[in-house]
Amino acid sequence: QVQLVESGGGSVQAGGSLTLTCAASGAPGSFATQCMGWFRQAAGKDREGVAIISGSGIPSYADSGEGRFTIYKDFTKNKMYLRLNSTRTDDTAMYYCAARRLSSCSGLAVSTFDYWGQGTQVFVSA
Repeated sequence: QVQLVESGGGSVQAGGSLTLTCAASGAPGSFATQCMGWFRQAAGKDREGVAIISGSGIPSYADSGEGRFTIYKDFTKNKMYLRLNSTRTDDTAMYYCAARRLSSCSGLAVSTFDYWGQGTQVFVSA
């Protein structure tokens, strides 16, 4: 079982930056070997994938974050991060950390992820 806890959300002015953190705990070695990702859900909208990173550290991004967001892991701390640069008002959402049981990622679909955190809110003002 994997437990995920997000932090780092808050308010930022459009154009600014923010770094979200996901702290993972569970079976030894699971963090290093699992596909993990960041998702977000804006008010009144479906949850959508933002970025994923495979067990081997290969990242992939949704079009919305390509060139602006960076996903990365710190294996020594069992943490995953999402750096948001050049933020826009439409980045406002609850951001969730997620993990798969498998090391390989299978795209950004919500249904392919097995474990979820409680979320951290990001608000981008104009």
